[in-house]
Amino acid sequence: MSQKDIRKFGLLGKTLGHSFSKSHFEEKFETEKIDASFENIELADVHALEIWMKGAHAEFQGVSVTIPYKTAVIPFLDELSTEAKEIGAVNCIHFRDGKSIGHNTDAFGFGQSIKPFLRNIHERALVLGTGGASKAVAYTLENLGITVGYLSRTPKEDEMIFGYDQASDLMVKSFPMIVNCTPLGSAPNVNEKPAFPIDLVGEDHFVVDLIYNPSETLFLKIARESGADTLNGLSMLKQQAAKAWEIWNS
Repeated sequence: MSQKDIRKFGLLGKTLGHSFSKSHFEEKFETEKIDASFENIELADVHALEIWMKGAHAEFQGVSVTIPYKTAVIPFLDELSTEAKEIGAVNCIHFRDGKSIGHNTDAFGFGQSIKPFLRNIHERALVLGTGGASKAVAYTLENLGITVGYLSRTPKEDEMIFGYDQASDLMVKSFPMIVNCTPLGSAPNVNEKPAFPIDLVGEDHFVVDLIYNPSETLFLKIARESGADTLNGLSMLKQQAAKAWEIWNS
């Protein structure tokens, strides 16, 4: 098979050295003897993203999208799936018939990853961050009947978006599920964590960090030592990647 016939896939983002997506798909291609390649595509800003998108149809069959372009990429797409439209964020693009179609597989991946850990007490969840990943997380939680509140640097209390300085002991007790959707604590900045009093959680809490590199962030370490159930983002990555592969081959 010529180089031209090898199917091309990739990951769009700004800084991708921490990502496992490339190695995940390359291992899959080798194991399953699939003639395909996977590239990390680092783009400095939205202008670079727009230029890349204009020339992508001819080369690529599909790409994943990560921080900070999950919402920024939407204006450059021809179509959105129903779910991506409802969520307002895209992490998977399928190039088909000369068109770019945006999907969201984060919601599916997150839902599958948290299922084994959910208990009846997890009726309220506090989501840290308001970016593209948090939109998919909130969409999934709300579909499960879980009430969602947010912590953000720009609070809007009428929309249940609180400021980090409002994260009191009472608030932490009121939200038995905490989900970090910010990149704080990811490699190489492993000593960082969100400005949230994570040491206040207890054994009834379920704490999720979408970061998977390192496998246990400082945020999760403190939560675990405080007695909470914890989960990193690796199973979500694998589940959403499987769903993306299904879409790219549809």
